Amino acid sequence: MTGAARATPNPIGLLAELTHRCPLRCPYCSNPLDLDRRSHELDTATWKRVFSEAAALGVLHVHLSGGEPTVRQDIVELTAHCAQLGLYTNLITSGVGPAEERLDALSDAGLDHVQLSIQAAHSANAEQIGGLAGAHPRKLDFARRVVEHGMPLTVNAVIHRGNIAEVGDIIDLAVAMQAKRVEIAHTQYYGWAQVNRSALMPTREQADASIALVEGARQRLKGQIVIDLVLPDYYSNYPKPCTGGWGRRTLNVTPSGRVLPCHAAETIPELVFWSVSEHSLADVWWSSPAFNAFRGTDWMPEPCRSCERKERDWGGCRCQALALAGDAAATDPACHKSPLHDRMQALAISESSAAEPPPYRYRSIGAGADRRQEQPA
Repeated sequence: MTGAARATPNPIGLLAELTHRCPLRCPYCSNPLDLDRRSHELDTATWKRVFSEAAALGVLHVHLSGGEPTVRQDIVELTAHCAQLGLYTNLITSGVGPAEERLDALSDAGLDHVQLSIQAAHSANAEQIGGLAGAHPRKLDFARRVVEHGMPLTVNAVIHRGNIAEVGDIIDLAVAMQAKRVEIAHTQYYGWAQVNRSALMPTREQADASIALVEGARQRLKGQIVIDLVLPDYYSNYPKPCTGGWGRRTLNVTPSGRVLPCHAAETIPELVFWSVSEHSLADVWWSSPAFNAFRGTDWMPEPCRSCERKERDWGGCRCQALALAGDAAATDPACHKSPLHDRMQALAISESSAAEPPPYRYRSIGAGADRRQEQPA
């Protein structure tokens, strides 16, 4: 065990990416370009073992995610197993397809919380972004049923050029849906979002206006709904503390069983990710070279190493550093101390300047190799 691992607390959260299958085709999807096929997914027994190991390791929250997690035939069984272990379960769902059919059974199995994605406030735009006609009213009905079951509801909206004008309406819609929380999450540009960066990047003026609108809504709706805001990296002066620090608080398990420090970590080609098929979750957490690669602060270059914020933002996003600086160990260009910070902001201005953005290139299984070649520099 390295010194960084010894100083690391036990994890508190597990993102279980049960499948990459999904009825939606969102162009900003956080799944990798090379999506895992159904034939490569872990079986029920292995997922149950993973959840049991997570509980023993100290994990408190399990996020049942995908893709669309409810396409798995065993989703109710897996949810019940987590409940028996005392794990708090959060279903991250599109709210359409099998989610509609299995909600009652999931509630009976002990599901604690639902996080519902919406693509915009208004049907036509939402369905264009998600690539599925008729989805929006079904999501609203799904939200109504979640509330009727007495489960807390979070609404998540990924914000980009195509829906940023609807931020205020999205917040109002979340209130109307009786959500306890709404996440206004500006797009993070790697994976499918990086492929679609020119179609998704808002202008600085649009980003600033949306942030001001959120702050005003927080005051107006205080005590009625919690509004979380994920800031747009390309217009920031400081990097976000990705996942609370690399390998510090959470771990991700992919559909095929690879264990990652964050959901985009596989974009870093020099890292080798251990699998739950060959290692216990505890072994991965404490001893995996990938988890220890950027854990703590010893790996940091200057100016990060001597920065007063180094144990606040933990060096920012390693995947973004690789995408924009060509080096996963470089200073995150979102930080104003990075030599590439001005270049990053100039890139955002360039990408957002077209009067008409290019069409979306939708997420799809089997297109990963071609899309990877299309990624902007």
